[in-house]
Amino acid sequence: MLGGMITLPSPQQIRYLLALDELRHFGRAAQACSVTQSTLSAGILALERQLDARLLDRDAGRRVVFTPLGDEVAGRGRLVLEALEAVQDLVEAAREPLTGPVRMGVIPTIGPFLLHRLIPLVRERFPQINLQVTEDMTERLADKLQSGRLDVLLLAMPCACEGIDTVPLWRDPLRLVIPMESHLGKMSKVSLDKLTDEAMILPGDGHCLRDQVLDICREGLGWTGGRLTHTAASLHSMVRMIGQGLGVGLVPQMGIDAGLLAGDSVTLCPVTEEPMWRTIGLGWRQRSPRRDDFRALASAFRSLSPQGMLVSEAETPAERRLSE
Repeated sequence: MLGGMITLPSPQQIRYLLALDELRHFGRAAQACSVTQSTLSAGILALERQLDARLLDRDAGRRVVFTPLGDEVAGRGRLVLEALEAVQDLVEAAREPLTGPVRMGVIPTIGPFLLHRLIPLVRERFPQINLQVTEDMTERLADKLQSGRLDVLLLAMPCACEGIDTVPLWRDPLRLVIPMESHLGKMSKVSLDKLTDEAMILPGDGHCLRDQVLDICREGLGWTGGRLTHTAASLHSMVRMIGQGLGVGLVPQMGIDAGLLAGDSVTLCPVTEEPMWRTIGLGWRQRSPRRDDFRALASAFRSLSPQGMLVSEAETPAERRLSE
């Protein structure tokens, strides 16, 4: 110690700790930080020695278990790293707007059906931006945004994402998809309460679309659900299951427009409760110094909206997703 100064943890040490806190696996945490496992382990051990405190419970065997103090340090570290990232963002934003890297997270029920249009748009409108894309589940993307590993998220709203400012872009209708030979196809329109005896195929846990579909069916319509017997890792798998007669499902129009149903023995079935939709939105950390850049991106992204589906910023995700 010199002149009363203490040695503070480095941003890299905090990144190592946060990655381990999120992934609870040394190998995966090291991969996320682009270092070797031994480098990450040594960095965290050095941090413990520097703080003269145990952050990990090394008596827990092979499992990664944080001590109560370690949990608290990780929580404080997340705020510290966010503040440091904000300083860098502030410098970049002041240097020249709409330039440099923009690390964008996108969810799997949007990315495959929109990136082929969105990436060329960014290249054309903002040639000085270096767009870097990460596809993952909403919760993990939100964690990466808060820890400074992402700058902006393209997601489906409403999203229970604390500390994130969001703007709505457009509505993405949800359509009922059924097997080609289903008896439901003989009806001109189907009410969702007629699906009680049908198996509803849903995206797996972690997909926000799963929660949104269940919210629409259960809360918006008073529908208690049918035989929820199948889950799918992706919308493509979900459509394949429907085509094999395993059940029915609500599928975003965005995927249908991109050819998601092509080649499968499925068809669309009109629903009496239509229109139903999710809202596509853009989100970033609250108080981000680059928020003006992200609003400019949001304005450009609105040009990708299907006709009649634009949502103004004045509208909120809490608006009814079902017509009166």
